[in-house]
Amino acid sequence: MSLSNEERSTLVKLELKKATETFEEIGILIAANRWNGAANRLYYAVFHAVNALFVNDGLLVNTHKGAHALFHLHYIKTGIFDGEYGKLYNQLQTMREESDYNCAYDVEPDELTKRIEPARQLIEEIELYVS
Repeated sequence: MSLSNEERSTLVKLELKKATETFEEIGILIAANRWNGAANRLYYAVFHAVNALFVNDGLLVNTHKGAHALFHLHYIKTGIFDGEYGKLYNQLQTMREESDYNCAYDVEPDELTKRIEPARQLIEEIELYVS
């Protein structure tokens, strides 16, 4: 499906809005000691920002693993974004999958909290890139 420039711009803005709103939910979940839910929201905040990149640059992706691969191929390997953000995206995806699908796994608060600021920074860098 081909998008007009106006449609593309609208979708990018919607993905970034979703990223921001999802990021804001993290504080609510942490205050309620819902660390697994906070991990889910942190991953999805970054995921929506990354999707804004794809829409902005005309890349099509259908799965989370596909998004992960495209992010690394087009933005990490090319040096558009620092390699640490690639590692962060990997860690967030793993944490989210473990906390969502493994009933014996619980997110450690310190493992999550140390990733919040880098995730916020990545979202901000993506916002700058697409603007």
